[in-house]
Amino acid sequence: MKHVRKGAFLIAQMHQISGRIFSRMLRDHGIHDITPSLGRILFALWRRDDVPIRDLAAMTSLKKSTLTAMLDILERSGHVTRVPSGEDRRRIHIRLTAKNRELQDVYARVSQEMTSLGYAGFSKAEVDAFEAMLERILANLKSAEVLMEGQSSMSGGGRP
Repeated sequence: MKHVRKGAFLIAQMHQISGRIFSRMLRDHGIHDITPSLGRILFALWRRDDVPIRDLAAMTSLKKSTLTAMLDILERSGHVTRVPSGEDRRRIHIRLTAKNRELQDVYARVSQEMTSLGYAGFSKAEVDAFEAMLERILANLKSAEVLMEGQSSMSGGGRP
C-alpha cells in the first residue's frame, strides 16, 4: 500500500485542538468574546493598526467577505471601529479601540502559554526548522491559490 502523507490532516487536527485550548485559556483570563478566529484578526491589527480592509484580508489570509462578517462581530463587541481613510473616504480602515488595547497584554500572555504548550520538548533549532518548513508550505499554497484564481478567471469563473 502506498504511504499517504498526513501533514495537512495533522495541521487541521492541531488547529482544532489548539483552538479549543486557546478559547479555554482566554475564558480563564476573563476574555469571553474573542474566539481564536477573531484573535487572528486582532493579532494582525496589534502588529499594524489602522489598515484598509484589503490589507487586513491579505495579512490574515481571509477572503474579504469572511473578514467583513468577522469585523462586524468585533465592531459590535467594541474591539474595532471602521473609519474612512484620510486619503480616500471610500476606503475604510480598521482601527483597534481603547477597550481592545487593554486586552492586548492578556492575549499576548495567553498566546505565549499556547506556544509553550505546543513546543514543549522541542529545541530552539527544531522550532526554527519547523516554522521555516511551515512558511514554505504556506508560500506553496498561496502560489497555488493565485494560480488557480487566475485559471478560474480565464475560464469564466469555473462555475456552471
